[in-house]
Amino acid sequence: MRDANIPARARAILAFWIDEIGPAGWYAPPDPSLDAEVAARFGSDLTAAAAGQRRAWLTRAQSALAAMILLDQFPRHIHRGTGASFACDPQARAAAAEAIRRGYDLEIPEPERQFFYLPLMHSEVLADQDRCVHLIRQRLRRTGRENLSHARSHREVIRRFGRFPSRNAPLGREDSAAERAYRAQGGYMG
Repeated sequence: MRDANIPARARAILAFWIDEIGPAGWYAPPDPSLDAEVAARFGSDLTAAAAGQRRAWLTRAQSALAAMILLDQFPRHIHRGTGASFACDPQARAAAAEAIRRGYDLEIPEPERQFFYLPLMHSEVLADQDRCVHLIRQRLRRTGRENLSHARSHREVIRRFGRFPSRNAPLGREDSAAERAYRAQGGYMG
């Protein structure tokens, strides 16, 4: 049941992402029609969040969850394949850290709880990766098996390269020889 005391736009994000899209759609292959729908329905929310106008959402568990989805998941749909996909990652990590510190993640049921940890999984900082693995192992006991496998794979890429090679082209970074070889062998893309 949605908290009636959270902003209407936060409720709209949760209704869309949790109820309409749901677990079957969260990790489905890229779908341009879904990307376009996210952009049309929530592009202005993302712009506002990127400008720091959704900080008040971090005062309640459900609106904090909406902030995680908005800052971490929606840019990857709205700006798929571009460097802008990752532009809100620092804000998403900061929001996740604050929400986790307040215990909001534990107020949200599984599997939705995972969205508090994904900003850490998407980080190119090894300490964030370690924390993500720990949190998933400890706080997603019912639904975390697949998430834990992905978290460990993400962490291994960061341990090996210090960054996600799959982001190099969108971010205008040069591949190292090791990264080129890794990608040519079909390495985990993160």
